Amino acid sequence: MTWRDRRDHGRTADEAGGRLARHATASLAGLLAERGMTRKDLAESMGVSPGRVSQILSGDENLTMRSLAAVADALDVKMEISFTEPSAAGCQEQPAHRALAKTYH
Repeated sequence: MTWRDRRDHGRTADEAGGRLARHATASLAGLLAERGMTRKDLAESMGVSPGRVSQILSGDENLTMRSLAAVADALDVKMEISFTEPSAAGCQEQPAHRALAKTYH
């Protein structure tokens, strides 16, 4: 792995964080849909306001490990995080990760 110029690193980290947040929120939305749950249902399970759930699922917020763990706990699902080498096509998601994501929603 090569180190990037500081100016480039911040932009790249922001882009990567945005992709991860969109992936996480899409997976959560899919899981809610499969279970026939609303955001209000999730809020009640988590003990938070529906507005807080909307913030989490909007994808605009900087999701924390704690907020994701709280959602997983409320939904009684296991959350996994893995680090892998990027595919040859760049930063696109590898097929194995897509399959893993589908197991949760």
